[in-house]
Amino acid sequence: MRILLVEDEHTLGTWLCKALERSGIIVEWVDSARTALAALGARAHDVIVLDLGLPDLDGQDLLARIREKDALVPTLVLTARDTLADKVRAFHAGADDFLAKPFELQELEARLHALLRRARGAQAARLGCGPLTYDLASQRFALNGEALALSPREFAVLRVLIQHSGEPMSKQQILERVVSDEKDIQPDAVEVIVHRLRKRLEGTGVRVSTFRGLGYALETA
Repeated sequence: MRILLVEDEHTLGTWLCKALERSGIIVEWVDSARTALAALGARAHDVIVLDLGLPDLDGQDLLARIREKDALVPTLVLTARDTLADKVRAFHAGADDFLAKPFELQELEARLHALLRRARGAQAARLGCGPLTYDLASQRFALNGEALALSPREFAVLRVLIQHSGEPMSKQQILERVVSDEKDIQPDAVEVIVHRLRKRLEGTGVRVSTFRGLGYALETA
């Protein structure tokens, strides 16, 4: 999962980037409405986490602009403004969820995964594609009920594919959800990882398919 964090408090932003990335959530952090709009125009994100107290534009107004650009991307408002009026206005502006500061990291992570599941049309705490399942709570893959051993990079790429099961993902889209700094890995390395995953999934009833010009998608065989 790749999220866009719009937060102008640098201590909180730095901590959230590190804490969420330890859980496999890639964070692109910006500290203003201007940079948030630029980031949204440059690349896709699975979820937006938005503070309302921004220096250059009220977060509620930014939320309305986000909805004009993308009516579907899930958005969670994370703010110290927790009055009923703030919540109602945020939901009317297009927020999908609202979490007041201070908050527990575990609850934020759970809400992010829930937003992604709802966006993908799945309500369960387990994602699946044929005999392959991924448990969001334990962060483990299973194939036909048996634990699937994967290297860290294989795990990260397969998690992206199952979160977007049936939807072609380009190498760049996969890369953006696997590492926070794209200098750490080149797009061509995704091909190598996908090749390894295909070997592991061969003959199991699930496969990674190639869609020319679009990318890779996890499908039932």
